[in-house]
Amino acid sequence: MKERLMKSIVIVVLFLCFPISGVIAHANELTEGNEVVDEPAWWKKDRTEKREGEFPNLKGGSEEQERHRQQPVDMNILQQQFPNIFILQGPTIQNRIALTFDDGPDPRFTEDVLNVLKQYNVPGTFFLMGSRAIAYPEIVERMNNEGHVIGNHTYFHPNLVKEADIPTLEREVTRTEDVLNEILGFRTSLFRPPYGFLYNELVEKLAEMQYLIIGWSVDSLDWQEDPPEIIASNVLDQIHPGAIILMHDGADWDGDRTNTIESLHQIIPTLQEQGYEFVTIPELLNVPFAK
Repeated sequence: MKERLMKSIVIVVLFLCFPISGVIAHANELTEGNEVVDEPAWWKKDRTEKREGEFPNLKGGSEEQERHRQQPVDMNILQQQFPNIFILQGPTIQNRIALTFDDGPDPRFTEDVLNVLKQYNVPGTFFLMGSRAIAYPEIVERMNNEGHVIGNHTYFHPNLVKEADIPTLEREVTRTEDVLNEILGFRTSLFRPPYGFLYNELVEKLAEMQYLIIGWSVDSLDWQEDPPEIIASNVLDQIHPGAIILMHDGADWDGDRTNTIESLHQIIPTLQEQGYEFVTIPELLNVPFAK
């Protein structure tokens, strides 16, 4: 009886210790000698993602779902009606272009985007969700410290045309402005609407709130999660002096921006070789980044 009891205890102890030893072994693998070894994707994802329901998602729905489903007022029409407020591109007299990223900060992808930009010494303009900025303020601070410019992309990323409500716009924008001001110490003057969706009254309200609305002239379509080569081709085939390029460093809970990150290794050096200079939106348009 005692012998059987001892065997049972040994089996339980070995069972409990196995996963711990596995984790310890993995930690040792990650720091062989003094070198840090690249972590497997599943390990990195496990550490950085919040559980579904905790991660601030896109209230209006995924980019692909909304872009294909709804046809609001065309951005080109809004730009023609509000030429000093709604901007789609910069001056075409110089080979200057701006990379812009939406829907961050996202701990799964944003820091990898920042690493690529740092590698090529390229500045970006990031339009942030307030709900994600308050959840990951250290990433927002890193953006700012590394010379990138930050804009307002609403708090929960609603479809503002579908909501069709001025108070909703005001609340979403003001709440995000307050969050960013608390982290950065200034109030951004740049706004990008979720999905690029607005209509006249919303534009007028944003102008009243002292925002410059930033659209884009080159859409990478990275939200479709095509292979990196296709994302890169979408940009390279449309590029022009003064281009504002739309990309995404953030995604839905089940979205993936890995291909966006990989495409940057093709887009940036190719355009640099073609003589293009990457600048921030305020540099491209000669406007202030803060109110």
